Amino acid sequence: MKSFINLFISVVIAVWVIAIAIISVQNATPVSLRFLIFQSIQIPFGLVLAFAAAVGLVGTSVLQSFWGLGESQSRLDEEAEFFIDDEDF
Repeated sequence: MKSFINLFISVVIAVWVIAIAIISVQNATPVSLRFLIFQSIQIPFGLVLAFAAAVGLVGTSVLQSFWGLGESQSRLDEEAEFFIDDEDF
């Protein structure tokens, strides 16, 4: 089951990378980003999209460790200790 999840995640990331590549090739016109009073230099739209996707992937992986999503294994161990077979006695 875990290998299927890893395969699914890899396929989703590959599709996103291909979509970013296609969009960046088709939209090579430079854009500048504005936030409040700040403005960036002129950079291609595909590069902006690639940076946004990379920041999203890294940010999600960092936030998963803070949210405690890695604790699912310890919960399974606690449930395994709670349910004891009658054959063990």
